[in-house]
Amino acid sequence: MHFRVTNLVILVSVLNFCCKNPVNPTTDSWIKPEAGTLFNLGDKIRLQLVESAKFDSVIFFVDTNRVLKVGDAKPVSISSDSLALGNRLITARIFRNGRTEDISTNIILTSALVPRKLSYQVVHTFPHDTSSYTEGLEYYKGYLYESAGEYGKSSLRKVDITSGKILQKMMIRPEIFAEGITIVGEKILQLTYKENLGIVYDLNTLKPIKEFSCQDPREGWGLCFDGKRIYNSDGTNTIYFLNKDTFHEEGYIEVYDQNGPVMHLNELEYIDGKLYANVFMTDRIVMINPKNGQVTGEIDLTNLYLVSKRNHNADVLNGIAWDKQGKRLFVTGKKWDKLFQIKLL
Repeated sequence: MHFRVTNLVILVSVLNFCCKNPVNPTTDSWIKPEAGTLFNLGDKIRLQLVESAKFDSVIFFVDTNRVLKVGDAKPVSISSDSLALGNRLITARIFRNGRTEDISTNIILTSALVPRKLSYQVVHTFPHDTSSYTEGLEYYKGYLYESAGEYGKSSLRKVDITSGKILQKMMIRPEIFAEGITIVGEKILQLTYKENLGIVYDLNTLKPIKEFSCQDPREGWGLCFDGKRIYNSDGTNTIYFLNKDTFHEEGYIEVYDQNGPVMHLNELEYIDGKLYANVFMTDRIVMINPKNGQVTGEIDLTNLYLVSKRNHNADVLNGIAWDKQGKRLFVTGKKWDKLFQIKLL
């Protein structure tokens, strides 16, 4: 399971810093539930401050959000309906004689929802370049934009959908393994695999405009954009929120289905309020609530292009593109010779 230990430390630090007169707890105090207790989204979370000395009041926080104020140590309950899944920090800020002290615990919020299984039909099949180790796929104004990976072979392409012909191509330095892309305004943002580097291109020329170091060292996998924020996967069950102008991290969600964390989230697409993600090394696409990380639906594309029928150098399913105006959904795979337009049923 992927825990955000660094963020927990930061949250604790922020909460302590914000106290007007913080002191170290001098009494035998702790919070129930015990650290690491599991809850399902929608459960009531029963909180209790176990405190051996008198106090004036207590304010409970979930992460940095204030949720409740109490004047005694009686158990209270809070709803988990509006919380994001994963590791949540619970802090009790105790007010006593004009001073404050914080004590914390954590819970792990999971999902009991069985995702809806969607079927599909193939609408059209188009040719796809078998030299493209597809890492990112975007539809924009009638064309596909594709990021092809592998060291020494990485490139950014503009592609004609009907013919599969490459209209423009920008090769990338051989020491860089290109990953996911998304389009923001008149620019294309591209991730790199292990180089901790982002590259910004001019949409019209595909020429690089600038490069930047990523805020936190981690692998780059998938990207998509909802018009306000960028979403970024790193091969775990975490999807990060990035500022569309600075590309700085502004939050994250952890993705769960009824079986636990959904790891290996890869290429991303934002479609009608949901995140669609390829699950690496599978033929599965999951549909994710971007507010809380819950998997609400899934598509099994095993029979879309059977392994036994694929071209000899074809690799795994990866690549989702959405034509928002035409309501067309495209999928392909790494080095596949086909791009499919499918309709979900």
